[in-house]
Amino acid sequence: MRKFFAAWLLACVALTLMSAGAKACTRVLYGTADKDYIVGRTMDWDVDPRTNLWSFPRGMARDGGVGPGSIKWTSKHGSLAADFYDAATAEGVNEAGLVVSLLYLAEADYGDPKASRKPLLSVAGWAQYVLDNYASVADAVKALQKEPFAIVAPDLPGGVKSASHMALADGSGDSAILEYLGGKLVIHHNPKYTVMTNSPPFDQQLALNTYWTEIGGSNFLPGTHRASDRFARAYWNLNATPKVADERVAIASVFSIIRNVSVPLGISTPQEPNIASTRWRSVTDIKQRLYYFEPTLNPSIFWVDLTKLKLEPGAKPAKLDLSGSPILSGEVSDKFVPAEPFKFLSH
Repeated sequence: MRKFFAAWLLACVALTLMSAGAKACTRVLYGTADKDYIVGRTMDWDVDPRTNLWSFPRGMARDGGVGPGSIKWTSKHGSLAADFYDAATAEGVNEAGLVVSLLYLAEADYGDPKASRKPLLSVAGWAQYVLDNYASVADAVKALQKEPFAIVAPDLPGGVKSASHMALADGSGDSAILEYLGGKLVIHHNPKYTVMTNSPPFDQQLALNTYWTEIGGSNFLPGTHRASDRFARAYWNLNATPKVADERVAIASVFSIIRNVSVPLGISTPQEPNIASTRWRSVTDIKQRLYYFEPTLNPSIFWVDLTKLKLEPGAKPAKLDLSGSPILSGEVSDKFVPAEPFKFLSH
């Protein structure tokens, strides 16, 4: 039975490798020796997604961005967000320490939003809705499992399908993966879910990873840039990396893990869209409320201290403009400039 199971898993791996269908990204959740939690992720895309950073205060009036029938809310938490084409929140962290990461998932199917008769939310505003409204993974899961809105998913610039799944993490080390499959929201909620990449859906990714875990990363790890291989490498390296208390070493450790699964600049494979160049990397220290950012074209890392941003009610949204790839280093909260918030991607 064991040999049969291993053979079955190998077949699944082969099928997965032959059916690539998503833009690439990787997310990991690392726990330090003193119970701090750090999220690292890569943003892999075939062209520059023109990411900028934003600070959004509490008390902002928001809507789902898709016209009549859009859901409306007022932000309960201030947040720092990284955008995508100035049309979507790709990831962020809020004042309460909730970290939200969106990664591409080709299999995502949000169903027919009109048939649901629910308030509508652009997929581009999904991450921001969570950042604005919830303080913890448990709070978000409890509310979102009731499916309070229907997702509208317009195409991204260039006609790319707008499809993603979401990873959540907070200062307690809790974690959840949210995916819309077959028009239904599927939630995997457990602190042990510390890695996410792209296709296939998360439950299948876990099954594939079981095979590589049995082999053991000190013997062999898959080395391609495909999502299932990146998952296996990130998972093994994350668990093999010492859990240290020194903050500087912990941040460096997480950067080293996500660099190991990064895709070199210039590598993109149109017929295998799981493979795309890493455009930037980020690391979020939840306890310290520090967000580290490393654009591929930047020779140094810079970071934002959330406690130094103007997030109180009545403050203006502000933008750190990264167009033109400015050379930044150190703490950059003083470089945010008041700006009109971007509009969520619509029809």
